Amino acid sequence: MTDWLLALVPTWGLWLLAATTFLSCLALPVPSSLIMLTAGGFVASGDLVLWQVAGAAYVGAILGDNAGFFLGRRGGAGLLEKLKRNPKRAGLIARAETQMQLKGRIAVFLTRWLLSPLGPWVNIAGGAAGFPWRRFILPEAAGEAVWVTAYVGMGFAFAGNIEAANDLIGSALGFLGAFGAALALGFWLRAAIRQGRRANHGAA
Repeated sequence: MTDWLLALVPTWGLWLLAATTFLSCLALPVPSSLIMLTAGGFVASGDLVLWQVAGAAYVGAILGDNAGFFLGRRGGAGLLEKLKRNPKRAGLIARAETQMQLKGRIAVFLTRWLLSPLGPWVNIAGGAAGFPWRRFILPEAAGEAVWVTAYVGMGFAFAGNIEAANDLIGSALGFLGAFGAALALGFWLRAAIRQGRRANHGAA
C-alpha cells in the first residue's frame, strides 16, 4: 500500500499530502511522514512547489488534530473507554492522558513531532478531559509546523535518497527525545534537592 501511495505523489501530491496528514492525526495507519519526505524530493526536482507542499501537509494536520480534539470533546469519557478495549490502544491512551495531566500545552506541542505516536490520542484525551481549545490550538499549530518543516525539508535536502532521510530524521528525533528526557530529569533532581534542603532547614 505504501508503494502505491508514493507512486501517486507526483500526480495527486497536494491532495494526497493533506489527506494523509489529516488521517494520521486521527490515528489511521497511513505513511504521512514518508509521503512528506517524498513530496520534498519532488520539490527539489521541480515537480512540486515548496510552499504548496508544506501548506497542504500543514492544513491537513491542523484539521486532523482539531477533528480529533472535538471528537473527544463530543464523545467524552465514554469514547475513551470504548477505545481502550483494544489493549495496544489502551496503553497509548493511558500514556496520552498522563502526558496531558502532567504537561498540558507542552505535551500537545511535543506529541506533534517528537512523540508523534501519542499525538492522535492526546487530541482525543484533551478534548474528552475538557482541556480548553484556546490552550490547545497554539502549541498544536506550532508543533505541526515543526513536524511538516522537518519532513518536507529533509525530503528536499535528500532528494533521491528518501530512505537515508527517513533514517537520519529518526535518529535526530531519537537524540532530541533522549536529550529532553535527560533535561527533564535534571530539573526534577534540582527541584528535589531544593525541597530536601528546605525540609532540613525547617527541621533545624
